[in-house]
Amino acid sequence: MALVGVSGRLAGCYCLRAVRSPLQVPALQLHISKTAMGACQKDFESAVNQVKLLKKDPGNEVKLKLYALYKQATEGPCNTPKPGLFDLINKAKWDAWNALGNLPKETARQNYVDLVSGLRSSSDSSSQVKPEADKKRAGYDTLVITSEDCITKIMLNRPAKKNALTTQMYREIMLALEAASKDDSTITVFTGNGDYFSSGNDLTNFTDIPPGGIEEKAKNSAILLRDFVDCFIDFPKPLVAVVNGPAVGISVTILGLFDLVYASDRATFHTPFSHLGQTPEGCSSYTFPKIMGPAKAVEMLIFGKKLTAGEAYAQGLVTEVFPDSTFQKEVWTRLKAYSKLPQNAMHISKQIIRNHEKEKLHAINAEESRILQERWLSDECMNAVMDFFSRKAKL
Repeated sequence: MALVGVSGRLAGCYCLRAVRSPLQVPALQLHISKTAMGACQKDFESAVNQVKLLKKDPGNEVKLKLYALYKQATEGPCNTPKPGLFDLINKAKWDAWNALGNLPKETARQNYVDLVSGLRSSSDSSSQVKPEADKKRAGYDTLVITSEDCITKIMLNRPAKKNALTTQMYREIMLALEAASKDDSTITVFTGNGDYFSSGNDLTNFTDIPPGGIEEKAKNSAILLRDFVDCFIDFPKPLVAVVNGPAVGISVTILGLFDLVYASDRATFHTPFSHLGQTPEGCSSYTFPKIMGPAKAVEMLIFGKKLTAGEAYAQGLVTEVFPDSTFQKEVWTRLKAYSKLPQNAMHISKQIIRNHEKEKLHAINAEESRILQERWLSDECMNAVMDFFSRKAKL
């Protein structure tokens, strides 16, 4: 779990709230218009109002550009002190504005108008997509839940953010698992929409600091993580991961709690905990050594070695690897066949296989979560995260 997002008034209305994981601050490449004549004040004010009416979230990098251009157009060059190192929200906004240097107000206005015009065109085009193309079960904003052929599919649905897991997403997944455990499906499948299975934790997860400060936030996040992993430990039906692309962090560590893991041959598996001053989660400190042996588990969990799908299969983390070109067809053909097996027999068999370890897994999950709570508050973790931000900002 890690930090960052941007809040506050932005470009006349927008707030930055979702900087994705893996830890990344967007590189700012602010367009400087070649238009000699700046937009008139009326056009600028109209563009500011149009931003509020956009139907599609343009993403954090664009929001930072809008914020910077708006400030430059209305106040001129950046004239406020640079926020502190750990004030990540305001620091990102300050960096975006300061990067414009001495750009004239007239040019900033024109660039703002041009940028909003492009956003409107994109939004209008996307709105032409038929509603049926993105049907989601009511009650879920970050997931697509479907039930067909006795299979409930839970699909992470933030493809533009590489399915990075937000706090809301954690909660929705827990609700979806609870519902799936009680529905009439035989098998539950967990997968991602788009190119990624999941890029790990979204950086907004630590930015909404409660009145109790960062200590309370770390405590709440540890509780959320523990409850999240407990849902996988306790899930009563066969649980299948269909890993459609790269997987990072928590989306890798929980795989040891699945009953089957099918992967595309372009999937990768990465747990860069030490690089960020953090420690294993998802019961991986126990399941990974058990699955692949202590030495291979250390390579992944301590030294952050990224595995290919073939390597993950060879080490026992993945059940089977399929060519990406036929991945979905082959996997779903097999799952539909499995779903026709006697339901109660499969559920009872899973209980026999899994139940004798449940108590141990819950204890390991609680301990991992407790240790992570301490790590998130440590100077080492903070420094590692900020070092990562600094490197990304220079890209």
